[in-house]
Amino acid sequence: MNHPTTSGMQRSLRQCLSHMAAMLYRHGHVLETVTVSHRGLDRQALKALGSASSDWSQCQKVLENSQAATWNDQQRLVLTGLGRELLFDMFGEGAADCA
Repeated sequence: MNHPTTSGMQRSLRQCLSHMAAMLYRHGHVLETVTVSHRGLDRQALKALGSASSDWSQCQKVLENSQAATWNDQQRLVLTGLGRELLFDMFGEGAADCA
């Protein structure tokens, strides 16, 4: 049985990942933007997403604080292994093919 805090955090993470995926598609991005480690969202894209959605900033914080997202060498936001695993679990492995 999951500890209530763990299951609550995972639910919140899943909600943020779902919101992130919808926002990416609405703004012309694909999931590979955040699932491929050398790609990612730059600060300008993040600012646009934040302007379009009042809860984007909170979701980004949840993703970063839970270590489901991080900044790559190019200073772009990308999902970590944890974030990708949850995303693929939710949408299917083929949802963001890295091949």
